Amino acid sequence: MVADSDPRLAELVLLRRVRDRIDREYDRPLDVDGLARGVHLSSGHLSRRFKQAYGESPYSYLMTRRVERAMTLLRRGDQSVTDVCFAVGFSSLGTFSTRFAELVGMPPSAYARLEEHEASTLPPCMAKQVTRPIRNREAPLRESA
Repeated sequence: MVADSDPRLAELVLLRRVRDRIDREYDRPLDVDGLARGVHLSSGHLSRRFKQAYGESPYSYLMTRRVERAMTLLRRGDQSVTDVCFAVGFSSLGTFSTRFAELVGMPPSAYARLEEHEASTLPPCMAKQVTRPIRNREAPLRESA
């Protein structure tokens, strides 16, 4: 196997395992220490190398995945903000609302109201691309409707 002969490739395989685990288990309680233990790395080393490979820390990647899934559930419109918060793995509505607003530019309740009006204008395949969360607190704050 190529990864066995090149330590950099072996490490990339481990980082990919962490990313895949976050993608699969975003709704479960995950922390960087546990993710690092799962691939036999220190949490500091995992965080540094993950950010180097993927452009953001494992924690930020997890938060982005959760908010991305929350956006999808809110667009569907059949769950309350509180239900969505817990469905995507947050244990605090306040933390969920804060993180959501940082990434999306508005609170989840405003997003849900906005999506009620705009959902019918875009096909679902395009809505997913257009409404993708912006990482690293880059979302400009938008006025709610």
